[in-house]
Amino acid sequence: MLKTHSKLIHRLAASIDVLGSAALFVILVSFPRMHRETGLTEPDDWRTVAAGLVATLTWWTVVKQLGLYESLRQARPEQVISRFLVASGISTAILTVAMFLTAAPLARMFPLAFGAAQFALLGVSRVPVLAAVRLLRRSGRNYRDVLIVGTGARAVMVERTIASHPEWGIRIVALLDDGETPVDSRLAQYEIRKMIEITDLLRDEAIEDVILGCPLSMLPSLRPLVGVCSEAGVPVTMLSDLFGDNLPPPEVRQLGSMYALTFAPVHHSELTTSIKRIIDVVGSAALLVATAPIIAIAAIAIRWTSPGPIFFRQQRCGLHGRRFTFLKLRTMFVDAEQKKWELSHLNEMDGPVFKMRDDPRITPVGHFLRRFSIDELPQLWNVLIGDMSLVGPRPPLPEEVDQYEIFERRRISMRPGITCIWQVSGRNAIGFNDWVKLDLRYIDSWSLTMDLEILLRTIPAVFRATGK
Repeated sequence: MLKTHSKLIHRLAASIDVLGSAALFVILVSFPRMHRETGLTEPDDWRTVAAGLVATLTWWTVVKQLGLYESLRQARPEQVISRFLVASGISTAILTVAMFLTAAPLARMFPLAFGAAQFALLGVSRVPVLAAVRLLRRSGRNYRDVLIVGTGARAVMVERTIASHPEWGIRIVALLDDGETPVDSRLAQYEIRKMIEITDLLRDEAIEDVILGCPLSMLPSLRPLVGVCSEAGVPVTMLSDLFGDNLPPPEVRQLGSMYALTFAPVHHSELTTSIKRIIDVVGSAALLVATAPIIAIAAIAIRWTSPGPIFFRQQRCGLHGRRFTFLKLRTMFVDAEQKKWELSHLNEMDGPVFKMRDDPRITPVGHFLRRFSIDELPQLWNVLIGDMSLVGPRPPLPEEVDQYEIFERRRISMRPGITCIWQVSGRNAIGFNDWVKLDLRYIDSWSLTMDLEILLRTIPAVFRATGK
């Protein structure tokens, strides 16, 4: 029943969210503490209604864009909670802006209270339902029938993945092959059918997906099968490792009237990247104001303890290698760049990066600033003007990029950031090769939830004073 009426269930969930948001808004507005004195009378009404419309529709829009009205068959509960947390944060931010623009007579804490209520009542409350459905699938109900094309090692990989996740509710009906290749013994329990029997299988069975678990050499023989599945309205799933390992996730694009499969390093939706930029602008502006006293005190300390400028400016490589002026509070003596070559034989980092634990070029004040990452604060300006992001791979030097292997250049396919996975995972204790792997993992699997997680992990990392 759940599978048969999935679209209806998703529409029902969306309707509950819209009506639930509207009800929550009305309930919260009824509390006197949620209002502020404005000195206005009737004009307040339309402002409150406008804020209510924004609050109601924003949650539905963001939740939809985050894919929470689609099938969550393979999503873990913690992933769902993280997405709803992001939705709550975005909803809170947009409602705050709407209240400011309309001068709605609501308390400043209203958006936070409303966002928290949405997260708790419309988000977290859905998790037990998803958990119950997962248990239902484990018991053999609410399953989806699939076919696997191939009977070799790649088919085994697909079968093992499905078998290790019974909560997905996926049942393998049969394996399809051309009969010329030997069947892997680990697949002996499944029925083996000829690829030319695809029409009969689609007619006799309720097949919901055909997964290509075959080698690249079988691609020419797949055209009739894909055509039949397309005519029958059955999706065909192709694993990207068919073309090689370590490829970024593919994306379907259009080349004129033709569709193309693109293995792009970064292909995130315009909505989420726009939200990321909004968070960068708002976050960097707020942090610049909040940390201005710290920057001022650090600037005075730098000026009094060593000759030279307060700020250190350096050319770094940003998105796609475009150069920009990178800002930091100066933590080294003014002749540090000249002495770098003299100390190059003491480099403790592999790859094209120079790192030295007890670097004699660092000033006494510089050691303190680096320890608590205070020297990084001016980079908030780089974020504000668009050269950097709050979260992203660290911006490399041009001479470092010149030494990159071709696959390492993918690090500069996304806007660089102040903090990243590397910084919250051990920093200098991690070698360059592992550093690159962490950055590529971030680029390939980036999400707003991941950014939030890294930002939250950055706070204790700073207070642990592990910076060098």
